[in-house]
Amino acid sequence: MGAPFKAYDVRGRIPAEINVPFAYRFSQALKQSLNPGTVVIGHDMRMDSPALAEALTQGLLDNGVDVRPVGRCGTEEVYFHTAASGADAGLMVTASHNPPDYNGIKMVLKGASAATPDNAFNAIEEIMRSDAVLQPVADYAARGALHDLCDRDAYIERLLNEVAGQDLKPMKIVCHAGNGCAGPIIDLLGKHLPFTFIKIDHEPDPRLPNGVPNPLLPEKREKASRAVIEHGADLAIAWDGDFDRCFLYDHKGRFVEGYYLVGMIAQSLLAKHPGGTILYDPRLTWNTIDMVKSAGGVAKPCRTGHAYFKKMMREENAIYGGEMSAHHYFRDFAYCDSGMLAWLNVIADLSASGTTLAERLEERIAAYPCSGEINFTVSDAAEVQKRISDHYMPKNPQIENQDGLGMVFDDWRFNLRASNTEPLLRLNVETRGDKALLQAKVDELRGMIEGAG
Repeated sequence: MGAPFKAYDVRGRIPAEINVPFAYRFSQALKQSLNPGTVVIGHDMRMDSPALAEALTQGLLDNGVDVRPVGRCGTEEVYFHTAASGADAGLMVTASHNPPDYNGIKMVLKGASAATPDNAFNAIEEIMRSDAVLQPVADYAARGALHDLCDRDAYIERLLNEVAGQDLKPMKIVCHAGNGCAGPIIDLLGKHLPFTFIKIDHEPDPRLPNGVPNPLLPEKREKASRAVIEHGADLAIAWDGDFDRCFLYDHKGRFVEGYYLVGMIAQSLLAKHPGGTILYDPRLTWNTIDMVKSAGGVAKPCRTGHAYFKKMMREENAIYGGEMSAHHYFRDFAYCDSGMLAWLNVIADLSASGTTLAERLEERIAAYPCSGEINFTVSDAAEVQKRISDHYMPKNPQIENQDGLGMVFDDWRFNLRASNTEPLLRLNVETRGDKALLQAKVDELRGMIEGAG
């Protein structure tokens, strides 16, 4: 029973680890541990997701908890409705970008605050692993109430408010939903925006005929990249299955490193909230810090991971937080991540500046070229990190240890962090305007990592 519980969600194979009985007992354990009055439930397009969502719903109703269903949706819709309705928790059945034989449950608490092992998952897992017999309520009158489907129009209105009153430039935009859940949202937004959308793999399809939607995989990028060029589009947007992450391509079909979007979105929001605080992850930083400071904002680092960002966003009252992995967090969206608000802010920024995404991108790459994240399989991550630290310490770097090993020199810096779930080291390198130095340092670090690992 323990295998599906990860640090900040539940994920496992169908049907061995995650199945209908698992989902029903999860609801029972949620009721016993947190005693919610009302829970929002949504699900993605995967084959098993509707049945798992129904089991969660039934388990809650049978144990006296009211349910607000969202139906098939994106994860951020569960966040939105949990916060907007005042519900005590929200559950999203999704495996996002995992293989087809996986599924899982993402969870938030009241106000769409992050569910963590300490405040939620440990207690639920302990009950589920126990031999306790969890009895439903004794009579029909004590059962929970099933509300009507949550109003999607309210969510769409919130998205549109992000660009209300802004002079948006008409654009031709390729949308690659990957047969995930983003397509229907684009259809609803498209009625109100001055964009021509070219839609590929648009309809949600539980069979995932084109594979799992995960634009971080290079082999998944070709279709959107090619479509931009073929249609003469201004840019392309792609999403993962539950669209909590979005990815962009410029008009030349080039995939945009998520790192460079953080600064653009920060500047867009600082125009509306002067002097605001922006959070960024420690892997790549210089471009974001530069853009935030030039826009009059305050830039602060935050440890990688949605629970850390959501917590620090609230503590700092930050207007926005961005990770290079394409998670973008917004204060006015219950401090949660949204794959829709992200691209809307980029479009608003391009419209206001009168530039293209390619022009903005080239300017920032020239100023702060980066390696992108490079993964290495190693047997002992800590030993490799120590060896590299020892090698560079005589050069008196500034040390950053908020998330992995970070070393900062006058004209270049790197971050080397171990994966929480795999035997991997993840390397990111950037320089101040020196592509040749970037390549030299990547090669140097690669040699040391592969030689040690």
